[in-house]
Formats: sequence, structure tokens, C-alpha cells
Amino acid sequence: MAIDFAALHEPLVEWVHDQTAADASEYVTITPFGELHGLNEEQSHRLLLTCKAWGLLSDRFAGMGDPAANLTPRGLQWMQERLRRRADPRARSAAARSGLLAWLWEQKNDGVGSPLVEGVLQSPHSLFEGERLTPDEIDRAGAYLLSKGLITGTKAWQTEGPVRAEITAEGQDCVEHYDGDVSAYDRRNASGSTTFNIGENTGNIAANSRDFAMNATTNKDGTDPAAIVMFARALRQAAPVLELPEDDALELTELATRLENEATSESLDPGRFRRWGSQVVGLLESAVVSGALGSILAAYAAVVLPGLASA
Repeated sequence: MAIDFAALHEPLVEWVHDQTAADASEYVTITPFGELHGLNEEQSHRLLLTCKAWGLLSDRFAGMGDPAANLTPRGLQWMQERLRRRADPRARSAAARSGLLAWLWEQKNDGVGSPLVEGVLQSPHSLFEGERLTPDEIDRAGAYLLSKGLITGTKAWQTEGPVRAEITAEGQDCVEHYDGDVSAYDRRNASGSTTFNIGENTGNIAANSRDFAMNATTNKDGTDPAAIVMFARALRQAAPVLELPEDDALELTELATRLENEATSESLDPGRFRRWGSQVVGLLESAVVSGALGSILAAYAAVVLPGLASA
């Protein structure tokens, strides 16, 4: 069976963080982590080198060839931000809604009618920042989606949401055109808004892409948090294919995370949007970026980030 190194790098960084919590300067052998995930010594070392290249872990050999790791300052910052996001009830709630909706879309696509909602807890769609969402969070998400007409279902007296559910046509539109972002779907017809369209994209962003779609709804004050969230997610999706150096690709991903976190905070700071947006544009307009995707995203940044064009 092929090893999914991309899926294991975040769990490894968190595992090292947990193992070295008592002494941040300590190096810990990652052999037990590798064995837990079916990796041999060579594969464990390869995974560690990947995390090292991204600046999240440092490495040395603990003895007998066992690879050992510790968090770098960047890795520690990454973990702190991850734990903060994981503890944010608003972010967890949004993740539960989009995850449940995406899972119900897949169930319908597979021909499964009205599945048990709790089944989502066995799928990756119930994971948020590496942690499984709770049954209560999924239940509340189901109740919310039901109230919005994005799903239909049958309720029981002891639950807020449906026990069995099925996605509606509106829910399918939300998944297919708004990436399951219920807030963005709600804002699609906001008054005093304009729509910005870039090409058409029906799948993953590809290197040198010419067909790429994003819909931006900008309010009169120039700030639309939902559009900024969509932009940040597009940046994270595009980062691996822009042919940036590894450090720059990681920086772009981190900036996207900061933009999304700020867009979902209680009080937005346009100054932060301008500062981080300028850094994003600088990376996107780098001479090493290949294809039209970088310039398209840079142009889109000027639309969704207030004051960026004049910064």
C-alpha cells in the first residue's frame, strides 16, 4: 500500500509536539510514530526530511540509525496556531456544517439515500485541524443545515438535528459552487454587491491553469469576510502548484491561514489584510511563478482585500 506522506506530515508534527511538551529542547525518536502508521525506518526518515524541508521539524539520529526530531520555532508557531484554531468554537461549528454537507453530497453521489448522520464521524469530513468533531457538534450542524433548507431529514426527540438526512438541490449548489461554505452561500445575493468572476474551474487547481473560477461578493465598505475566506482557501490549494521554493510555498500557506483567521474573527483589521495581502501579492508575482494562475490570484487579491490596490 502506498504511503500518503502528505497526509502524515501534520500528525507527525503534532506527535513530536506532544512528546516534547515537558522539554521543548528534547529530541524524540519518531520510530514509534512510524510503526503506528506502518512505516519502515527509511519511510520514517523520508517523512521527517519532508517536515524538515518545510521548516517545521529539525532532525538528528538518536542512535542505531533511529531518526529523531524536535520542533523548530516555525513548527512551534504552526502548532500554536493549529491548537488555537482547533479550540475556536466558531471555526469548529463552520467546519462541522461544511463537513456534514460535503459528506451528504458524497453519499447522494454514491446513491445512498438518507444515511444516518452519525456516519460522518467515520469519515475525514468530521476532522477539524486533525481532531475529530464531536457528535453534539455534528448534531447542531445538522439542525442548522436543516433550518437553511440545505438538507432534509427526520429528527428524534433527543436530537437537535436530523438522525437521517439527505442533501437538497440548494445544498448541492452550496457544495459545488461555494465549496460547502454556508456563509458564502448565504451572502451570494447580498444587496449592494458586485460579482467578480474568473474563468471556470470545476476541479482542483492545476499548474499553469488557465481555467479558474472564484466568485467575490464585495460589500459597500470594501470588506467581505466570506470572499476573503474563499480567497485564502484558493491560495492554500494553489500553493503546491505555483512552483514556488518550498519556504515561499509554506509562507504563502501561512499567510492564507492568517487571512482566513482574521476574516472569521469578531473584529476585522483592514491593516492586517493590507499587510498580509501585500506579502501574498509579492509571492504571487515572483519571477519563479509559472503560468497565469499567480497573476489571476494577485488580481483577485486586489478585489477582496480592502485598500490593497492603493497600499
